[in-house]
Formats: sequence, structure tokens, C-alpha cells
Amino acid sequence: MALKQIPLLVDFAGPSSLLREQDRLSLLPIIGNGPPGTFVIFAGGIRVSLPTDQIVFADDTDGHARVGFGGMQFVGLKDGQLTFVRVRELFPEDQLSPARSHTMTLDPGWVSTISVSGRRVWPAGSSAVR
Repeated sequence: MALKQIPLLVDFAGPSSLLREQDRLSLLPIIGNGPPGTFVIFAGGIRVSLPTDQIVFADDTDGHARVGFGGMQFVGLKDGQLTFVRVRELFPEDQLSPARSHTMTLDPGWVSTISVSGRRVWPAGSSAVR
């Protein structure tokens, strides 16, 4: 997927990396448990949880985490936090956790840029994603 096609792309401040929990195998069907967790790990050990079921792109090869979300929308800065809302699901309901969050908030210090469909929207500017 080309970066310009990603609906919402968050470039996290560096140094940062991604941690993806392993899927747990079970002989019993588990309904409504959702996918394993995905986290951004910052220097000093700060660990930020991301909505794994919304991730359509993830990379940390350039010394910082870069994550694309398929059904989230950036709504702006609220109470000092970058705020995102879930606007559509990417998976059937039975594959999602009933306890999933519908809002994601991030400290602005954790984020370098936010782009929507290839256009930077935070911090304010009109630079296109490369």
C-alpha cells in the first residue's frame, strides 16, 4: 500500500519502535477477544497501546514507529491530547473485542506528524507524505 493511500498515518517521535504481541493459539474458539496487542515503545520504556484491529500499515525501520490506521479519524487536539475516533470497523464484529476503545488519545510529544490520505494535518502544514 502506498503511503498516500493510507487514510490516517501517524509518525511517532524517535527513537521509538513497535512491539506486536504474538497470537495465542487455542484449541477452543475464543469469541470477542480481539487481536493481540500492538504497542509503540519509546526510549525510557514508555509503552503506548494502539488499536491493533485498525492498523493497516506498520514500520519502524527508520528509527521511529510509523503506523497507518484504516478506520480512525483525527479530530484534533482536545484537552491537550491528539484525539482520534473510530469511524468504521475493518473486521467482522465476532473478531473484535467488545472492550475495544472507540477513542485513541496520544500525547503530542509522542508524535512527529499526522497525515490524512497523504497530506500532513498535524502539525499544521501542507507537506505531502513521501
